[in-house]
Amino acid sequence: MRAQDEPAVMEAVLGLSLVVPDGQPLVWALRALGHAEATRVYGPDLMAAHCAHAARTATPIFLYGGRSEDALVELTVALRTRFPGLQIAGGYAPPFRELSAQEDEQVAARIERSGAQVVWVGIGQPRQELWIARMRERLSAPMLIAVGAAFDFHAGLIPQAPAWMGRHGLEWCYRLAREPRRLWRRYARYNPRFVAAFARQYAAARRGADRTH
Repeated sequence: MRAQDEPAVMEAVLGLSLVVPDGQPLVWALRALGHAEATRVYGPDLMAAHCAHAARTATPIFLYGGRSEDALVELTVALRTRFPGLQIAGGYAPPFRELSAQEDEQVAARIERSGAQVVWVGIGQPRQELWIARMRERLSAPMLIAVGAAFDFHAGLIPQAPAWMGRHGLEWCYRLAREPRRLWRRYARYNPRFVAAFARQYAAARRGADRTH
């Protein structure tokens, strides 16, 4: 929904190699539009699965994000404890502002020196998508992956919603209850707009299907 309002965000999202449905409501929407095999790709689970693989294959990773340097240390310790042998080649918790061109260059050089093959980006949407779009050509790492709040979850800073809530599309309720001051405006603004936009898209798809018959 941010991409609908901000052309730079739309360009960044469309420029990604792969965009997956992180939330269950997106999966339901895809299925309703005819993609029966659609399944959820939950960011924290994706990150955990890859870290397990990276530990087995000695694939170095870089962590870009986190609430603070202390939080990044907690994440690093948690991941190395959970996935013995995981090579975390480096990490950086950026300030909560746009970086200058000089800072971008310094960060790019830091990541390049680390030798990381995968850069995990957890600075929230849409900052992380815009950052990837800006940095993609400067980095030789084959993969840059945006995973939103996964850093906080894996560091133990925020509890994850129970699995049943995720399956029933209620994870947003759990997160809102945990962080109401930070999230209420986002959900109040974008959730109704998403439902309305999907309804329009679904109706248009149905009309198109009726015409083909």
